[in-house]
Order: sequence, then structure tokens, then C-alpha cells
Amino acid sequence: MRRSQDNPILQPITANPWESKEVFNAAAIGVGKRVHILYRAIGNDGISRFGYAASSDGYKIDERSPVPVFEPHGEAEHWGCEDPRLTLFDDQIVMSYTALSEIDHEQLYQISLTSIAVGDFLSKQWKWNERLLPFRGIRNKDAVIFPKKIGGNYVMFHRLEPDMCVAYSDDLRRWYDIRSLMRPRRKSWDCWKVGAAGPPIELNEGWLLIYHGVSFEKVYSLGVVVLDRDNPETILYRSETPILTPVTDYERFGKVPNVVFSCGNVLINDEVLVYYGGADSVMCVATYELNELMPKK
Repeated sequence: MRRSQDNPILQPITANPWESKEVFNAAAIGVGKRVHILYRAIGNDGISRFGYAASSDGYKIDERSPVPVFEPHGEAEHWGCEDPRLTLFDDQIVMSYTALSEIDHEQLYQISLTSIAVGDFLSKQWKWNERLLPFRGIRNKDAVIFPKKIGGNYVMFHRLEPDMCVAYSDDLRRWYDIRSLMRPRRKSWDCWKVGAAGPPIELNEGWLLIYHGVSFEKVYSLGVVVLDRDNPETILYRSETPILTPVTDYERFGKVPNVVFSCGNVLINDEVLVYYGGADSVMCVATYELNELMPKK
């Protein structure tokens, strides 16, 4: 594993009120020979919005929007939109994210889905489609959509604490067969709760999924699982130790200390680039050779 020497690759811009405090937890997708990044930004009002940045090589940011490209809308997102994930389906990009609101003076976080045409995304015409709440009223987050239908259905991983769960749909609106997929492990680095990072990567050996695990000491680390290609509920391998854990100052100190948290990864020439938030404050990237992440034969 190699952390980028340029980490953090994105930091707050104090002159922009909407991203003046923290920028972190970014979705990433490779389209049109570039890596496109939607990152969570918090500004002077404490509300989360999504900013846009892009990179020609996946490491150095060479484009960044001065304005947010996705903002809260409606009562379900009254307190913000958090932690986007992007999945490419033909000519559409599906985005899952967390909608944050309040009910009876208590925080309510829900999964929300929307989409955008690839052409509009690439031309920076931010014409997002209808926003859907698949599990209305249920505290749920960390949703990621598989980049391919399995058995004719869309597949979603999501987190009903403390487990990572699975659900299926034929239209992205109605979801069913919801059940626990993976649980925390006792006396381990992921003993408190677990959840998906970015969309899984399809390989000959199966689906490679990076996930976050949290310890009782509230240290957020990243691990990896390999899932059966035809039945993603079958776990073929789960890493015993983290592939990334907070070590550097920008991962250990910030708004929330001791956090590495990923919402996006891309595969470029047998290298997996993992984009992650450091201490809920800045945005970083680490690189892995694909064979580093796979179980040893």
C-alpha cells in the first residue's frame, strides 16, 4: 500500500463558504479517461453538500468546481447530504448517499438514490433525476450499488448498524430480500460495526469489496472481502487485518480523530486507487497492487 505523497489531495477552501470547514468522504468513478470525484463538503453553516473535482492520473487534482454540484433538497435532506457513492450503468450514473434530517428532535439519516446521464455528468450539466428514499423513515446508511445486475436484479449493500446488509431490486425503487450479510467480529479491529466503502470491483476470482470496520475504541479502518461472482452473499475471503488504518497526522487528528473512511475506489492498470477521508477533515488517496488485496493462494 502506498499513500500518495500529495496527501491530502483535497483540503477545505476557506474562501468558499460552502466548503470552508471540511472536505472528505468522496465517491470516485473513472469515465472518459479521467477520474471524477464527488466529495462531501461542510462549510460555515454546518450543512453537507457535494463538490466536484477531477484528475487525469487519479492522484493530482487538476479540476475543481468553485460551486457545489449537489445540494440538499426537501425535508428529508434538511440537514444535508453525506457520503456519496457512484455506480456506472450504461448511459446513467447512479448515486447513493445519506440524507440527513430530524424527526422528533432526533437525527434521522436515510439512504437516498438519484441518477444522472453520463453525458450531462461529463459536460458538467448537473441535471440530477428524482431523489428516492428506498427505506423511508429507517435509520440506514453506507449504501453502495453493484455495477452489474445479478440474477436480473440490482444489488445494494447498506448498513443497518452494526451489520452490513444486502437488498435487491428490479427498478431501484422497491427493495426486498433484505438481510444481514456480514457482522462485526469479536476481539477484532472491526468489532463494533462494518459497512461498504466504494462499489465492488468485478474480477475473475469474484467481487472485490473494500469495507470499513470500527473498533470499540472508535478507530475506523479499511479491510477487504471477496464475494462470489454469482452470489454476492457468499463471502470467499475476509481480511484478518486492516489494509489501511489511521497512522498519519491527517488521519489521526481532525474533526473526528482516528478515521480512514472510503466511499470510492477505481481500478487503473491492475492498481486499485482508494479515495478516503482522513479524520473527517481532508480527502486522501492510497494505492494498492491488485494482487496485494487478494487472498494468497
